Amino acid sequence: MGWFEAILLGIVQGLTEFLPISSTGHVRVVPALFGWEDPGAAFSAVIQLGTMAAVLIYFRKDVAHITVAWVRGIFNAELRRTRDSIMGWYIALGTVPVVIFGYAFRHQITGGARSLALISVVLVIGGVIMLGVDRVATRQRDITTVGRTDAIIIGLCQALSLIPGVSRSGATIVGGLVLGFDRESAARFSFLLSIPAVVLSGLFELKDVGDGSNNAPIAATIIATIFAFIFGYAAIAFLLRYLARHTLRLFGVYRIVFGLAILALVMTDSIS
Repeated sequence: MGWFEAILLGIVQGLTEFLPISSTGHVRVVPALFGWEDPGAAFSAVIQLGTMAAVLIYFRKDVAHITVAWVRGIFNAELRRTRDSIMGWYIALGTVPVVIFGYAFRHQITGGARSLALISVVLVIGGVIMLGVDRVATRQRDITTVGRTDAIIIGLCQALSLIPGVSRSGATIVGGLVLGFDRESAARFSFLLSIPAVVLSGLFELKDVGDGSNNAPIAATIIATIFAFIFGYAAIAFLLRYLARHTLRLFGVYRIVFGLAILALVMTDSIS
């Protein structure tokens, strides 16, 4: 993998990690379109640490308040009942499903699940679901009303993102809409919930980068991670402003069109 490829894939990762269009799917599809080798699941997971640095910095105040309150609540029962402390427990609870399923199906995730045909079909199905849910969602709740059941359900939605093409942000935002949250609140909880999942995934795969089993050397991975951070930060700011005034229609339609285009190329053996 050369510098240009690393920079382009870093930009793609940064722009698509938080937009509900599947970063993993795009990082798999883009190399195929250019005739490059699949950089591997480890590369995809590790460069997500760049976008995770972006979300940590963007939501630094929220993260700091939640972390401090959660830690203090462990040793003080009274402080354990504060909203920030409770949110910390909900984020931890919502992370459990992706940890369990991610470890249980780790071999499938790094193997056959990265099939372009599967990714294209999942993109289309996800787009249809997104359009339908966004149309009928009540959007009457905000992030302050998140409860235990919400955390579990949205956490299960996050676990679905282990399938390339689903989109972590797409699945969790749609899950939030199903539960009655407004679009912006669903997105904010989605971003906060993604922090432990992506960090754990990236650290777990870190050992495999540059070991010869993947197509991305360490230097290229570092470059891609830096660009993923820069463009990821911009994507967060854009999406929150966008969802405050617009629907998910743009992303749903994009997923369907992009998925069908990739499927057509796969069926005609134009890419593999």
